[in-house]
Amino acid sequence: MCRRLRRGLRTWARDVRSAARRDAGMVTSEYAVGLIAAVGFAGVLYQVVTSDVVQSTLESLVAKALHGSF
Repeated sequence: MCRRLRRGLRTWARDVRSAARRDAGMVTSEYAVGLIAAVGFAGVLYQVVTSDVVQSTLESLVAKALHGSF
């Protein structure tokens, strides 16, 4: 019984190590895809914030906040 258990544990450990080696490059590619998505989102956000409609809305909001009474 003890030998069978040890053999099973060794087999399991070998399989886990083998799986870890196969997935070694996955993390880097996931970071790359996330970085590309973040840069794309930043570009879209920049275009939105620098548009005339949003700039005028932000300017009026700041003007109201500065001239408001407390």
